[in-house]
Amino acid sequence: MTALTSGKTRKKSTITNGVYWPYMVPGLIAFTLIVIVSFVWNIYLSFTKWNGLGAPKWIGFDNYAKLMVDETFWQSFLHSVVFIFAMAIVPTALGLIIASALFDYISPRFGNATSAASRAGFFLPQIIPIPIAGLLWTWMLSSQTGIVNKVLTDWGHPEWAQNWLGDAKWAMFSVTIVLIWIQVGYTIVIFMSGLARADQSVHEAAAIDGATWFQRFRIITLNQLAPEIAVVLLTTTVAALKVFAPVYVMTQGGPGTATTVPAYYSYFNFIQTSKVGYGAAISTVLAILLIIMSLVIFRYQNKQGENR
Repeated sequence: MTALTSGKTRKKSTITNGVYWPYMVPGLIAFTLIVIVSFVWNIYLSFTKWNGLGAPKWIGFDNYAKLMVDETFWQSFLHSVVFIFAMAIVPTALGLIIASALFDYISPRFGNATSAASRAGFFLPQIIPIPIAGLLWTWMLSSQTGIVNKVLTDWGHPEWAQNWLGDAKWAMFSVTIVLIWIQVGYTIVIFMSGLARADQSVHEAAAIDGATWFQRFRIITLNQLAPEIAVVLLTTTVAALKVFAPVYVMTQGGPGTATTVPAYYSYFNFIQTSKVGYGAAISTVLAILLIIMSLVIFRYQNKQGENR
């Protein structure tokens, strides 16, 4: 007992003395150079007028003043709200239902192998590189050669065929469907992991007492998965606010500005119009918003944990 206590004391002393710090130095250096320095430089550029050549010209808050009256900038944030619905709200709801169905119904009746194969199938879009997935969907949704319009025409409904990505009325809807397809597998995997660690005796007792599956899902499962739900909502909301690749590959913010989001609008000003200072201002606002949202969600999650 004395030796065991002495060993624990030495281990605690080692941690307290900070012996682990040398192992963190490489990561801290990389984080500082790649993230902190880049972020500070971006903030500086947001107060300048610069086309990428020569020396930046200091103009103070002019870029931010311009943002306040930029209709495209505000429209891009409204589009982000739609994408939060497509990448956070809908996938979370679908993920909860599908994960519960796989865990409570498919696995007991058809075996773990079938459940695992189904889970892998849902997760596959997360593995496919976004450019490839975007090109695939662009081909499928093509107004001339796309399989979606061909199927609708062959089924006798040619009037349902649309210019899915080239019509402002349908472009946002089409990108939204693709984002749901990409994101739902991630939520299923997280919730399946949460269900595996949850206490199943509570479900069994509720079933014996006559509770239906939906009652157990609503009262027990949702409460048991509260930490996973918080993590999923945080990560998917952040992903929705900074979404770029699917929009760039499929629509490039078009037609017009129908699918423009802040990240793409920042890129557009950075690269295509060489308004580096203005693009930096857009990305700075987006970064600050993401930081604030993350802090709010983390605080809410911690408070929920304290109340349990």
